[in-house]
Formats: sequence, C-alpha cells, structure tokens
Amino acid sequence: MTLDSRLSTGKVAFVFPGQGSQVVGMGRDLFQASPRARQVFEEADETLGFSLSRLCFGGPEDKLRQTVNTQPAVMTASLACLRAAFGDRNGIQPDAYPLFVAGHSLGEYTALVAAGVMSFSDGIRLVQERARLMQEAGEKRPGGMAAIIALDLISLEEVCQETGTEIANMNSPEQTVISGTSTGLAWAMDMAKARGARRVIRLDVSGGFHSFLMQSAAEGLARAVSQFNFSHPLVPIVANTTAHPASTAVEVKSGILRQMCGCVRWQSSIEYMIDAGVSTFVEIGPGRVLTGLIKRISKDVEVLNISDVDSLSQFSGIRDQGSAPSP
Repeated sequence: MTLDSRLSTGKVAFVFPGQGSQVVGMGRDLFQASPRARQVFEEADETLGFSLSRLCFGGPEDKLRQTVNTQPAVMTASLACLRAAFGDRNGIQPDAYPLFVAGHSLGEYTALVAAGVMSFSDGIRLVQERARLMQEAGEKRPGGMAAIIALDLISLEEVCQETGTEIANMNSPEQTVISGTSTGLAWAMDMAKARGARRVIRLDVSGGFHSFLMQSAAEGLARAVSQFNFSHPLVPIVANTTAHPASTAVEVKSGILRQMCGCVRWQSSIEYMIDAGVSTFVEIGPGRVLTGLIKRISKDVEVLNISDVDSLSQFSGIRDQGSAPSP
C-alpha cells in the first residue's frame, strides 16, 4: 500500500522533530532539487533578516547548536521537507491530510504551521522569539537536562522530588528526560545511576527546558503569542502536555503556553494516536530521533522518514521535481 493510499484511509500521522535533531547540511539537497523547499528557505532568510539557509547548509556547528539558531533552523528544514512532499504555502494540501499532526517540543510549532494555524512567516518569527526567551532564561537561571535510560518512573519521580529536578520529556518506555539546576541535575544523575538506571546522558542544551527554570520565558512567550493570529487547525494537533488533540485556536494557544514549563508527554501522545487508529507515522524533518522513539513505543506501527531527497524519492506521486542553484 502506498503512502498516498494510506493517507486516504486516515491511518497516518505526521510528526515533526525538535531541538537536537539539527545537523550541518540539513536541507541543502532539497534546496537544490525542490523549488517548493527552496521557497521555504528563502522565506526564512527574508523573514529573519539573515541567511539561516547558509547556517543550515554550512554551519559552523557551534553556531547552529545555539538555541536561538537551532529552533528556527529545525523548523525551516522540517517545513522544507513537508512542502517538497505534500504541501503548499498554506499548510498541508487537502488531499494529503493525515489523521493527526504532532511535534516534539519545538516540533509542535512546526505542526502548527503544517496544520494551517499560522503562516510560516508568523510561525518562524514566533519560534525565533521562543528560542531567544529560552536562551535568555537559561542564562538567568542556569540549568540543564539529562536523559535517564531504563529507570522505572516511580523511582525517577522519587529522585526528582529529592533533588529538586523535574521530569521534562517522557519519550519512550525506556527514556525519560529530566531538567533542573546544574547542582540538582548532577545530584539527580548520580542518584539515578545508584538506583538502577542503565545509562544517564547529560544533554547538550542551553538550559533546563520544560521546567520551572523557564518561567520567565513562559511569561515572555505569553506576551509574544498575544501578538499573533491563530486559526483553527485543519488537522487535529496532539498537544505535548495533554497527549490529546487540540482542535481549536484557543486549545492550540493554551497548549504551547503550557508546554514551556510543562512535561512533553511524547510516549502518551503516540499511544493516543495509535489507539485512535494511526498505523503509520511519518517523521518529517532532519534526523531520525522520533523514528527511533516511536519504534520503541510500539512495534506494531510503521514509521517512515522524510528528511532529504533520497528519503523523499521513496514515495511515489509526491516528489517535487526541479532544480535550483546553491545558495
């Protein structure tokens, strides 16, 4: 069964990656091969007032890793993949509607644009402000994040309570991410190891995201959100903090505001979509982080990935042929 036929049965969900999936070179081949993808990068450069495309294609890596650059870069690369495969300037084409869309943290904002809640220009401006606020909050109240592998949730909740850290991402049955101050996080990592975690990994991020340390960013985001117009989504967006679909502009807005300091319930979001009938997930954007997580959540669903020209060419009838010069 082709992806087109699965879309017509309503058994497909599109999912979009978040911060951490970035890699120097992302989107370059799509820029060269797809006029629609090229338009996305050109619009991002024009909207932001600098060459985000050059940063995506050529780095340097340390600059691309900065939160204020990473977030708009990953969103742009993801939407370039989406538009090359399925979309136009106003969201997903009606004949390619999935049953749901969802995104991991930053990816939820990509899902908003994909679902027609806001234009790409507005979406990337909002994401740029979100990234600035998060980077600033991380500088004001230093902290970090760590992935805890194979420690039961009850034990991890006890660790968090004792160390003043918080559960930030519930990613899969074996992977949970915690956030906290630098001191609290170091204590929690040691305690998690002592209580049986198979592995503990400090993440390369600029702050304790999805925790109380982002409170000032949450307040700034509320002010920023009030300046944008939100439409009702064309496709239900499964929200990070509730793991249930947001179907109105009010619900969408509430969801992204709660997300700043709230836990990303990714495993529950995927399980909700599976229970609602989704049998195929398509990760759209750089990397394969979500593909790996979904495979660990359920072995009964198919997971596909669209991140470059090669992966795009696997799907018949949705290739955007063309050519473009290098930027």
